[in-house]
Amino acid sequence: MYTLGINAAFHDPAAVLVKDGVVLAAAEEERFTHVKHGKRPIPFSTYELPYHAIDFCLKTAGIHLTDVDHIAYSFDPTILPGAPCDAQTVEIPLRPGVTTLGNWLNPYDGLFLSSILNAPGHLVDGVPLHLAKRFRGARSDGPYQWHFVNHHLSHAASAFLPSPHEKAAVLVLDGRGEAVSTSYWRGEVNQLELLGEVSLPHSLGLLYEQMTTYLGFLHSSDEYKVMALASFGKPVYADYFRKLITVLDDGGYTIAPLELEAKFGPARDKGEPLEPLHFNIACSVQQVLEETVLKLIDWLYRKTGADTLCLAGGVALNCVMNARLRDRGPFKHIWVQPAAGDAGTALGAALWVDARERKTDERAYVMDHVYLGPAFTDFEIESFLKWSKLDYQRLENVAEEVADYLAAGNVIGWYQLGTEFGPRALGARSLLAAPFPAEMQSRLNDLKDREDFRPVAPVVLEECADDFFVDARKSPFMLFVNEIRPEKAELIPAVRHTDGTARIQTINRSQHAVYYDLLKAFYEKTGVPVLINTSFNTRGEPIVCTPRDAIESFWTSPLDGLVIGSFLLTKPDSGVSRADWQGRSVQQESQEWTGVVIQ
Repeated sequence: MYTLGINAAFHDPAAVLVKDGVVLAAAEEERFTHVKHGKRPIPFSTYELPYHAIDFCLKTAGIHLTDVDHIAYSFDPTILPGAPCDAQTVEIPLRPGVTTLGNWLNPYDGLFLSSILNAPGHLVDGVPLHLAKRFRGARSDGPYQWHFVNHHLSHAASAFLPSPHEKAAVLVLDGRGEAVSTSYWRGEVNQLELLGEVSLPHSLGLLYEQMTTYLGFLHSSDEYKVMALASFGKPVYADYFRKLITVLDDGGYTIAPLELEAKFGPARDKGEPLEPLHFNIACSVQQVLEETVLKLIDWLYRKTGADTLCLAGGVALNCVMNARLRDRGPFKHIWVQPAAGDAGTALGAALWVDARERKTDERAYVMDHVYLGPAFTDFEIESFLKWSKLDYQRLENVAEEVADYLAAGNVIGWYQLGTEFGPRALGARSLLAAPFPAEMQSRLNDLKDREDFRPVAPVVLEECADDFFVDARKSPFMLFVNEIRPEKAELIPAVRHTDGTARIQTINRSQHAVYYDLLKAFYEKTGVPVLINTSFNTRGEPIVCTPRDAIESFWTSPLDGLVIGSFLLTKPDSGVSRADWQGRSVQQESQEWTGVVIQ
């Protein structure tokens, strides 16, 4: 049985294909269209469906849309507040300025509702011509069965069903769903029981979004910048935010209206200097978010008695918060969905409908990697390189030769396996560099045209993680931060954030063999089992997907090299020939950069 999951209601449109409980393919639309986050989350964009991602999923399975048995759409319009789903018409404003209309929370919710209800028709009538072949023969009524799945249930299912845990408490922290922002669940095997929820407009996710906008960043996009900014400030305004939030005895909470400009003055415009005020605001709201969620999970722990917590929703991508829940919360284990944002609801909806329709209490899938997107063979890559008339070299031993190249101070694009599902580059579409010298962090930020305050993250051999990072656990999805051990800090200065932490990815050979072998080779040459791993993209662009994307990004940025499959591309004016970097003393280079002898 094939089940196709679709997310399209807000942002990060995505598609996932499940066959008999096993995830075959998953991808976000942005990777194909080059529109970051796929679209902006406004009612006028709700009709846009992830056609390219759907086509990829169908192609992976070798099927057409008519071969799909069920389609699971991760939003239920029938429970949208004020939704007259039995009506034939809805009223929408003719022009901006209308603040209320009927029973809607937003005057444009009628347009939003109409687009979702008409999604089955849009899917077959709006498909781009070049993708039409795999959609041919489908109608708005099938032949598949269409399911509208509660948005928060989809998030909860994405957190629990693919996790390695068969019993767990589940928390969804989102900006908004149909009517709620936060929900609590008890999960057992393939079942989820709703324990409580927080209704809109009260939302920790929307609070963080408002702060993102106030600080001059793009909401529903740049919240991670606020998290990074927080480390540079002090929580001097924490009491202000604490007074806004009231946590109730039943796991609920309320948030009073923010009056940011009255309290702090005019909002920062994009591009304006960042002042201590902005650092302190970010620090304060981050601290209060962490304190509040700790109270929420304390309630959930008492309610469920579970020793494991599964997390999803956009707020669950806050890796600093996740680390605090891990270190100070009551749960022994925490598993976070790597595509915790709205893209992941396509996964959750598909797995939920699959289990319901097959009427099974058995699981067939554990999400132990996210390399679920488009992948290309060496034959396909080399054919494209030849067609493009590019100079390249085939590497005889990718791990050994690339380790030498990185140890010599070069930054590479690293393109292997299938594209990652979710916002993190995890060794399939990554930029890699040595974690020394300290200036490597600013070099990468310059290369990606990023703000100076943003850290770069490390990947570390799983077996060496605890030697370099305090209380390091298996962390394959880069969703927690850890303190760097003081005695190791001088060896990896480029990945050390201003607060002494790093957002780590651990890797073992079963997850990604060539990636692991590269780190192992780098470790043997330098004594450091760590590399910088940041996403393979430049500012405003999604992570690269195809060989063409990787090559275009390589040639339009100051990358030194591109390792794509088994092939290496370098630039004529890089200043480092292959003979040069293969013949250099790695030990000598490491000493020059870090000022210490690496054993």
